[in-house]
Amino acid sequence: MSTFYEEVGGEVFFSDLVSQFYVQVASDPILAPMYPPDDMKGAAIRLKTFLEQYWGGPTTYSDERGHPRLRMRHAGFYINPAARDAWLNCMSVALAGMDMEDGHRQQLEGYLQMAAEGMVNTL
Repeated sequence: MSTFYEEVGGEVFFSDLVSQFYVQVASDPILAPMYPPDDMKGAAIRLKTFLEQYWGGPTTYSDERGHPRLRMRHAGFYINPAARDAWLNCMSVALAGMDMEDGHRQQLEGYLQMAAEGMVNTL
């Protein structure tokens, strides 16, 4: 039985997705200021390893950083509905550039929507 991670192309898929996402983030007026310019690469690695692990790939994220605790890790950022929408827009653009089956796309989009909603910590 294969995992979602394997079915979409593994490390290559997630590297490409995250790379395309951060190209969008870098020019987004809401999101770009949330990321220290000298740590964009680190942020990309953390997102990539988190997504890989979540979807059945290597456990690198937890091995290096412990439990994901997404809400706790994002608590220091002002994440309102506009920031959520900006994040989802950047991810939507990245996903549009990915070659994947519709079922996988819908599954990933559903998860990303749910996760983004969960990060909102202020109105």
